[in-house]
Amino acid sequence: MVNEKDTLKPAEIAEFYREAFRALGPRLALPPISVEFYPYISINHTIRIRSGGAFVRIAEMCRDMPAAAHRDLAYILVSKLLRKRRKGIDSDAYNDFIKTAEMRDRAAESKRTRGRKVVTTSAGETYDLDRIFDDLNEEYFAGELPKPVITWSSKKTFRILGHHDAAHDTIVISRSLDAADVPKFVVDYVLFHEMLHIAHPTVHHNGRRYYHTPAFRSDERKFPMFERAEKWIADNVRRMKRNARKK
Repeated sequence: MVNEKDTLKPAEIAEFYREAFRALGPRLALPPISVEFYPYISINHTIRIRSGGAFVRIAEMCRDMPAAAHRDLAYILVSKLLRKRRKGIDSDAYNDFIKTAEMRDRAAESKRTRGRKVVTTSAGETYDLDRIFDDLNEEYFAGELPKPVITWSSKKTFRILGHHDAAHDTIVISRSLDAADVPKFVVDYVLFHEMLHIAHPTVHHNGRRYYHTPAFRSDERKFPMFERAEKWIADNVRRMKRNARKK
């Protein structure tokens, strides 16, 4: 019997995968199963069939995961591997574990220390993001918003025009907006939106993440050119898409 309080060894965890294979693929030959912990940057796990064996990699940060959660994960991964519907497969123990505040902190710290963030420059050919940040900070945040690393993206993008990475304390703005034919109020608006993510951090509630809270949305509409900026982006997304795809 597995002790819920003990850290399980890979050989013990492998038994859950044998159980999952027997339950989900009863007509299949049971493959040899190898389990190892791997230093993934995030909470990530994989299962692969190679040379007739099943190789399982579990995120290192989940090494102390309880037995019930490991069992749930085994059924989740094997069902994906065998392309079986997950209806009826219990995953509460696993979900409860990974949604704890401790696991969120572990994942954020892993991303901060192991992840790689591409930083180019804040001074673009047309717009200087550092200067725009300072102006917005004074106008909307009384100059009190902590200044992160601010950079233009390495490539032109069109789906995501801005991104705040809390783990690396960085705001990235799409290089698609660094152009003379892009109105400054659009750049201001996109950067202002990302600054609001600093002022209104992500809220975790009942296992869900809320990036745009009611308070966030309320402050976002304080930007006087909010509707014009949104309309300009919607009207020009196809053009930005074409430009982004040019070599």
